[in-house]
Amino acid sequence: MFTINTMQKNLCFFKKVIMLSCFLWSMSGHANPQETSQPHWVTIPLGVAGGLEEGNLSAYLLAPQDSTDFICLDAGTVYSGLLVAQQAGSFAKIAPENNQNVVGDVLRSHIKAYLISHAHLDHVAGLVINATDDISKPIMGLPAVLADIQNHLFNWRIFPNFGDVGVQPLLKKYHYIDLPTQEAVTIPQTGMHVTAFPLSHGNNYASTAFLIESGGFYALYLGDTGADSVENTTTLQQLWIKIAPLIKSQQLKGLFIESAYSNERPSKQLYGHLTPQLVIDTLTNLAQQVDSEHTENALREITVIITHIKPVLEAQVNIRETIRAQLSAANHLGIRFILAEQGQKIEF
Repeated sequence: MFTINTMQKNLCFFKKVIMLSCFLWSMSGHANPQETSQPHWVTIPLGVAGGLEEGNLSAYLLAPQDSTDFICLDAGTVYSGLLVAQQAGSFAKIAPENNQNVVGDVLRSHIKAYLISHAHLDHVAGLVINATDDISKPIMGLPAVLADIQNHLFNWRIFPNFGDVGVQPLLKKYHYIDLPTQEAVTIPQTGMHVTAFPLSHGNNYASTAFLIESGGFYALYLGDTGADSVENTTTLQQLWIKIAPLIKSQQLKGLFIESAYSNERPSKQLYGHLTPQLVIDTLTNLAQQVDSEHTENALREITVIITHIKPVLEAQVNIRETIRAQLSAANHLGIRFILAEQGQKIEF
């Protein structure tokens, strides 16, 4: 006879089966961590292109998810990007003070520091042009990067010296903070810390990766970089060795990495940049550092934001969609790729 007691036993059995199935599904790597974990970071790209588009060059605001105190990672485009972000509603949480508009308030009050990966114009033009209307704040970077800004930009020939060292007279609006390599430094007026790692940007020209920490969680921003296999270096490999433990402990929430060109670009014409296949290759090396036995699942819990795509002049070529398709086709790691779009807020 089918009794209530029998039905309860069956329900208990089915619950156990369902729980076991969910566990096995998650262990197989099919679970979507973005659906179960809360975002810790917010980034608002002020510029995402790697050239040509003067009003859309590399610059990324970054803050902890519950904060509006941003750092600006590179500063190729600033004011134009702030306008686009405002129109997109990305500053909805910010109420301007002192009779400023939203864009002016973010520029002056909410960008607390600039972190510059290297001094190429597409990474610093916005910083220089907007200096006249900005307020006092730090510029942080490797010593060689800051020396380029001091000597070749804020030098009273290219632009007035808004820094606190260099060619006299000193306007002292910006305070330079030299970053040592692989040593955490406090970012003033924020709860964040930064650790700088050198990158190779072709012909022995140095770029920088910034590891940002807040509340025990991390985001990694890579400036322009070539692949180790092309540059004959081990800079990315050394970076991955340092980063892998943070992925294992689920403290690294996301990373920014460039893909300037599509796969069709010859390696001799990359000039210190990456393609989708080289992105996959180097992230595979990272996955091997994280879990050599299960590389296909090693990076599933981090968001990878693609930056610095160079526009092309050829007719009927959509370079962004080409790079998106090439990343997708080679993505054997199950990575969540996001192609950064100017002004569009990303949480991770």
